[in-house]
Amino acid sequence: MGMFADLAFYLVAILILLAIVASAVKILREYERGVVFTLGRFTGVKGPGLILLVPYVQQMIRVDLRTRVLDVPSQDVISHDNVSVRVSAVIYFRVIDPEKSTIQVEDFMMATSQLAQTTLRSVLGKHDLDEMLAERDKLNLDIQEILDAQTDAWGIKVANVEIKHVDINESMIRAIARQAEAERERRAKIINAEGEQQAAAKLLEAAEILARQPEAMQLRYLSTLNVIAGEKTSTILFPFPMELGNLLPVKPK
Repeated sequence: MGMFADLAFYLVAILILLAIVASAVKILREYERGVVFTLGRFTGVKGPGLILLVPYVQQMIRVDLRTRVLDVPSQDVISHDNVSVRVSAVIYFRVIDPEKSTIQVEDFMMATSQLAQTTLRSVLGKHDLDEMLAERDKLNLDIQEILDAQTDAWGIKVANVEIKHVDINESMIRAIARQAEAERERRAKIINAEGEQQAAAKLLEAAEILARQPEAMQLRYLSTLNVIAGEKTSTILFPFPMELGNLLPVKPK
């Protein structure tokens, strides 16, 4: 009976020793860092590799340094020109200072998400709808710079911000379509007017040349007769020089 008691004692002792060793030995991967606290006070950042801690005296919090992807939920935004839209975005960021991300903020993921939502509404509300649709790169950069500046105190680096969707209600889509159609008609009229202006200028130039060289007018007559003769028609019009009209006899009244 005593032998079984001793065996149980040794077994319990071994289990306790293993638990102490397990709490003292930590292994951190290449992309992990350990924020170490000794009796509640910050004493340093360790890793990667094998980390030895004093059991029950030191505690360690793991921090992942890899880039994280954060989806920003769709936000209702009123543009500068009073158009209601829903905008969603995605943010790429990572921890560059494990100490700050652990000590300065309770939950940096939640804090970054909430800050991204408010910043998205604030920045886009200063721009017109046309700018939201046509200048996304500039807006992405503006949001990224603001987020990066404000999250620096948390040890966060915002690498990139991408606006994913700008959803517009159906009535506004129809209005934009009408505006685009009107713009196309305006451009068509301008192009047509410019064509008419250029054609008139060329005709005036040709008339001046023909006026200076009467022989060129005769060649133009012959060219016109050649074109008419090639057409299948029973009527042929002969150009009549206006100068010959003065030679015709005038019937007395």
